[in-house]
Amino acid sequence: MSIVCEKLVIKNGDKTVLNISLEIEKSLALIGQSGSGKSLTLKAFLDMLPSNLDSDMQVTCDYELIRGKTISIIPQNPFTALSPLTKIKNQFFISDELMLNYINLVGLDKQIVDRFPSELSGGQLQRVIIAMALSVKPKLLLLDEPTTALDKKSKADILDLVKDLQSIDGFDMLFVTHDVSTVEELCDRVGILKDGKIVEEGDMYEVLKNPKNPYTKKLINSGFKNREFRK
Repeated sequence: MSIVCEKLVIKNGDKTVLNISLEIEKSLALIGQSGSGKSLTLKAFLDMLPSNLDSDMQVTCDYELIRGKTISIIPQNPFTALSPLTKIKNQFFISDELMLNYINLVGLDKQIVDRFPSELSGGQLQRVIIAMALSVKPKLLLLDEPTTALDKKSKADILDLVKDLQSIDGFDMLFVTHDVSTVEELCDRVGILKDGKIVEEGDMYEVLKNPKNPYTKKLINSGFKNREFRK
């Protein structure tokens, strides 16, 4: 199963802010600095672009892209993704039995469903969000830098969990990030995004080992961590 986005063009008035094509087969990472177009790409797939933007998107796949049904997202910040005044169990929209199955699947104790989000750690909250995202059995899982707000151990645990769950459920995955260390063991292919365009794309190992584009080389030489890249 693969998703081919033959064209994704987004304009703000006369200015083109994103112009890309991509293929998602099993897993694709999009790496780019702030403002490169990562978030716009996710919003386009979710049909959540701001009203001031015009878009032209042509996607070929064997199912319809429907937010909350065939597509789910794991957002960047687990601390703001859930209602703080609602217990975990009341934030799922599936049966209690299925909810507990998914809570168990992501390695959490069933007792946490009776707690409020403020009573959970960042790692626990992100596992809850993963359980929610997978509970609709998506064909495409979008990940918006989902480990940014987590400590090193929680980050590693979450990435291992996503990898294991993908092997079980078989969903395709589009992972956007600014940090290659997050995805180099998780994604098969990578696209380097700069100023709304993919300047290099290919096998993850090959791109990191033998980058062709000067911008990609610059990012790799900087360790993807210099201030220019994170700005």
